[in-house]
Amino acid sequence: MANQTATENLTAQRIVVLDFGSQYAQLIARRVREQNVYCQILRHDLSADRIAELAPKGIILSGGPSSVYAEGAPQCDPQLFNLGIPVLGICYGMQLACEALGGKIDHTPSREYGPAKCSISDQNVLFRGLPESIDVWMSHGDQVSAISDVFKSLAETQTCPYAAIAHRELPIFGMQFHPEVTHTPLGGQILRNFVIDVCGCEGTWHLGDFAHAAIEQIRSLVGKNRVICGLSGGVDSSVVAALLYKAIGPQLSCILVDNGLLRKDEQVTVIQEFTNHFKTDLHVVQAEDRFMETLDGISEPQEKRKRIGYAFIDCFKEEALKIKDAHFLAQGTLYPDVIESGADPDGPAATIKLHHNVGGLPEELGFELIEPLRDLFKDEVRRLGLELGLPESLVWRHPFPGPGLAVRCLGEVTREKLKVLREADSIVVNEIKAAGLYRETSQSFAVLLPVQSVGVMGDARTYDNAIAIRSVKTDDFMTADWSRLPYDLLARISTRIINEVAGINRVCYDISSKPPATIEWE
Repeated sequence: MANQTATENLTAQRIVVLDFGSQYAQLIARRVREQNVYCQILRHDLSADRIAELAPKGIILSGGPSSVYAEGAPQCDPQLFNLGIPVLGICYGMQLACEALGGKIDHTPSREYGPAKCSISDQNVLFRGLPESIDVWMSHGDQVSAISDVFKSLAETQTCPYAAIAHRELPIFGMQFHPEVTHTPLGGQILRNFVIDVCGCEGTWHLGDFAHAAIEQIRSLVGKNRVICGLSGGVDSSVVAALLYKAIGPQLSCILVDNGLLRKDEQVTVIQEFTNHFKTDLHVVQAEDRFMETLDGISEPQEKRKRIGYAFIDCFKEEALKIKDAHFLAQGTLYPDVIESGADPDGPAATIKLHHNVGGLPEELGFELIEPLRDLFKDEVRRLGLELGLPESLVWRHPFPGPGLAVRCLGEVTREKLKVLREADSIVVNEIKAAGLYRETSQSFAVLLPVQSVGVMGDARTYDNAIAIRSVKTDDFMTADWSRLPYDLLARISTRIINEVAGINRVCYDISSKPPATIEWE
């Protein structure tokens, strides 16, 4: 199943996005999927023959940071414009289509970035149902300065005479602005017009159908063998486990490695959900002593991560080898993980990062890999989890780093520090939940700082530790802004931590964005 996914039986009507390095490529795919049409991101240099084999209903050429006329700029196979498949070029993609078909691209005197008013001069099918003037989002340094006779203009802005164009004979369209971002409020309707009206998609791709297809495919692949799934308490591994349980029931074995670095009551929550609700064969490895020993005296962040990773692999391997008839290992790899790691043979050519879920452990264990979520984005995984019966409290739980509390306990990690951090973190999360802001924030937690400061408690001088509170709002976790939590909420959190957590006399709030800061402190 590493090279075969459940969507293959559901994607007779698919849209493909050719990625030219755009920061919005994933967003384009998500917006198309919102129309209940499956969308796949592919590398920009696929041959027209390979694209024809995939038989998409439509092709979207993404934006990108390059200039189409620059040496070495990414190009597509020009033959794809002759396939008869509808094409929509966005920003760089539009410029690429125009240049390939006789247009001219020039550098603009000043880079245009931000909102603009777009006047629609031709109520073409692309703009059907839209007003004559719409708000759009521009982000470009080049633009089309002249189009060939085969194109006609559909829209313009004050500074961009060809804000949108259409081929006079072929189903080829282009727009200089970005319809996929929320700053183009009617962009979703434009994409819907392209996907439904131009490409003829019926909008029949649903997560319920995906779940049914995935369950049937897992059953067929696994047969009577056993599957091992690692549980962490996070949404991805939990949804994988729930999907596998629906497919193969008692043939599923789950492993939870309690490394002593989990959040408060995390082990209890996982055990209850996957023994009482799903009734899986759950193996809990009590490994706190082992991890504390390997972290003894270590304060450098990267060294912490390496040691935790090695210890986890050792614990997981030892437990997995005790499970008889295990032939498969399930992982919660998501579509962005595949794209970013370069593990998708049809994905972008460049490897951005090596994701912890892509490769490694299966080879060491000799298991065949199952990745049933590798076609889904995070928001789709959450919706799938709800369809499978997982509780909202688990599905919407904030992300937790692989190394656990070790990267939120700055400096050397000890049992005493972890106890303090765990209690403070629990207060932060519970108060944000009580204020009804948990779903409004993307990640909220406490950090134990290696700093002591003077305080006064009960008329006595103290010299105790400080806690930093971190809460961010983000769509993709690639960038993030700090949450503007109400002052009275911050006051309650601070008061509770100082009063209830021994050894803390000062609480700070982290108001840095990502970038330049990261979400985690280590």
